[in-house]
This record gives sequence, structure tokens and C-alpha cells, in this order.
Amino acid sequence: MAPTWAVALGGGAARGWVHIGVLQALAEAGLAPQVVCGTSIGAVVGAAYASGNLERLTAWVTSLTKLEVARFFELDFSLRGVVDTDRLRRFLAQHVASEDLDIADLPVRFATVATDMENGREIWLKKGGVLDAVWASIALPGLFPAIRHRGRWLVDGGLVNPVPVSVCRALGAEVVLAVNLNADIVGKHLRRRKAEPGKNGRFPAWITEYAKSVFPGMAADDPPSLFEAVAASVNIIQDRITRSRMAGDPPEVLLAPRLGHLGLLEFHRASEAIAEGRRVAQRAIEELQRLLAADA
Repeated sequence: MAPTWAVALGGGAARGWVHIGVLQALAEAGLAPQVVCGTSIGAVVGAAYASGNLERLTAWVTSLTKLEVARFFELDFSLRGVVDTDRLRRFLAQHVASEDLDIADLPVRFATVATDMENGREIWLKKGGVLDAVWASIALPGLFPAIRHRGRWLVDGGLVNPVPVSVCRALGAEVVLAVNLNADIVGKHLRRRKAEPGKNGRFPAWITEYAKSVFPGMAADDPPSLFEAVAASVNIIQDRITRSRMAGDPPEVLLAPRLGHLGLLEFHRASEAIAEGRRVAQRAIEELQRLLAADA
């Protein structure tokens, strides 16, 4: 009998569109996981796959423009976060999973990871609404407000388990294919670059241009540093935690796409990320097939 196998989809904001390419390549090879677990953006893509909406999500993200991405951000910089949560929730319900879809009704075993803000504990969301599980997992501090869920304040699962191999094991997976989005990221976006038209060296041009259109008095060479600080902090945390956890519980197959050129918030570059996901997955298919056949 073939072993139960899983995909563990890691966190990494816009770089997470890589997961779409990975899942596409696996499907084309006739490989369908029985267990799907995701952290942060991995929860988003994993939920779309598990609910049969991956094609719909793909069509939407590959059509995104810089301006459309910018519209998800509320540039008043409130104390709770800067993401337009109402708009994002509608997007998730339309392209990922409907509001009334329950995890128990999915054709695969599914779970997401969040962090209990009060005590730092890792929370596995494997029951209840699919969208609620995703919503809790993507609450990245500084961008999203914390989410109240069953008496707890939850934030992004990437703070405790960026690549949820352990969750896959707990759901019965004997073979795990994991996708680590942070393997070549740390420090990439803090290096000084030559000035380019429309860029200030610290933000993607579209953020600066959009912010300037809202706040005409903002100095072009002295923008707020919130996004860079969040990006650098998350990269460092996730890289260190992933290294530690992988050492103790390594997956059978590890994919480490090259994503150093993609920024944390460059969601409009989905086509590049998807292509890289397909590339790394195709190189691993033979090894995965061997593992599944060996235990059959």
C-alpha cells in the first residue's frame, strides 16, 4: 500500500505564489497529496488547492497589477495594521474558499498554523471553517491586526512554524514534501542598490508612488520604513526557526526555490514565482515517485 504523503507549504508573503507552481507540477505528474498543511501564504494556497479553487486563485493572482495590490493597503498606518481586511476577506471568500466551507468537508486532510500572541504557543487549526483557519494563519504583525479565534488572539504562524512539516506528520503523513520560501532570502532586501527612476532604495516603486499620490507632501527620499522593517524581521525569524525545526524533523523531500529577487509585498509578480515553483517541483518529482513506490 502506498504511503500517505503530504505537502508542507511554508510562509513567505508574496513569494508564496511559488506554491501554485509546485502544486501544478505535481498534479501534471499525477501526484496528489492526501495531506495539505500551510503556514501564512502557504495556508492561502493550500486552502485553494484543498477546496478545488487553485485554478481560480491562479487566474486572479497572475492578473494582479501593482495598483491593484496597493489597494489592499490602508496607508493611514493605523495602530492595528495596514491591510484592508474587509477587502482581503472578500478576496479570500471569492478565490480561495467560501465562508461556509468546513475543513471536515474537504477531500484531503488540511490544517494551518497560527501563533498564540499571549504565550507564543503554536496553534494548529484543523477543525472549523477553512477561511477562519487561513485568516488566523496570515495575520502578519505590523500588516494585519491580530485575529480573535476561540478565545485567543492569534497572529501569523510563521513566527513559530514557518514550514509545517510537524503538522503533516501529526495528520498521518509518512512522506512529506516541504517548500521552504526563505532559503536564500535573509539580507537580500537590505543591501544598498543604485538609485533607479521611481525607486528610493528601500521600497518597491509602486508603494512609494502610491503613497505619494495619497500624501503629496511626503518626501520622496524619506519614506516610512515600516515595510522594510517588517520584511527584514520576518525573514530573519523564519530563516532561523526553519533551520532549527528542519534539523529535528526533516522532510523526505525539500524544495528551496530561488526567491531572493522577490520582495515581501510584490504580489503582482506571481507569474515569476509560479514558474520557479514549477521548476523546483519538476526536478523533485522523480525522487518523490521513488519514495512513494518504495513503500508501496
